[in-house]
Amino acid sequence: MKERKVAAILPAAGLGVRMGLHKKPLLKLDDTPILVHTLRKFSTCQDITEIFIAAPPEDMAEIQTMLKREDLGKSVTAVPGGSHRQESVENCLRVVPPDTDLVAVHDAVRPFVSPALISAVIEEAAKTGAAILGVLSVDTVKQVERTRILGTLPRERIVLAQTPQVFRYDVLKRAFAKAREEDFHGTDEASLVEHLGEEITVVPGSERNIKITKPSDLDLARFYLEQERHTLGEASTATGVLARGPRRPAGNR
Repeated sequence: MKERKVAAILPAAGLGVRMGLHKKPLLKLDDTPILVHTLRKFSTCQDITEIFIAAPPEDMAEIQTMLKREDLGKSVTAVPGGSHRQESVENCLRVVPPDTDLVAVHDAVRPFVSPALISAVIEEAAKTGAAILGVLSVDTVKQVERTRILGTLPRERIVLAQTPQVFRYDVLKRAFAKAREEDFHGTDEASLVEHLGEEITVVPGSERNIKITKPSDLDLARFYLEQERHTLGEASTATGVLARGPRRPAGNR
């Protein structure tokens, strides 16, 4: 049976206007670039075959050095990004091998996605051809025109889209081609696939899978990072106890 090939694309070429023009993926979270935290999650996911980063052209050398230092254990290729997300992702898609089965696009500044969630949305896309992560809205959502409310959207029909967004390679290629031909611009890859007329399914995401876009998000990110380390520390301690076995009283030796 042919081994499934899944390529991950991480768009990381954004200017970061809401972050005060700091490039968000290169911002450090506890002395480590946010991009590296995200890369580590994808490198530990067994379903990911290779990774492509859409990087700011002026930062290519810095990112190449960072990748050599990190040694993620998987093929990671940095590709010059474009002036906006859609162009950056398409630049990466052009160099993804044509024998790839699925392509997972993930915001480089969502470092708290778990490998289990990555695998879950990949498995769904393998069945349906297109799947994204999403969470239900807990807030009441209003449709407005400037400052005037036009109506209230039913929450049971609202999903807040997250990434990864995973598609069959051929579906995503056709979606980008049609968008380019018709000068259509979407805010995520799912909107391009919707424009193509393909059906997309939703896999429950996580409230922890935040997108770090503004300075206040960093406080929550630091909290989540500390939680992750605490959990990993507890797991390591438990593993060590299991490996050593229970300690016997000294008198019974």
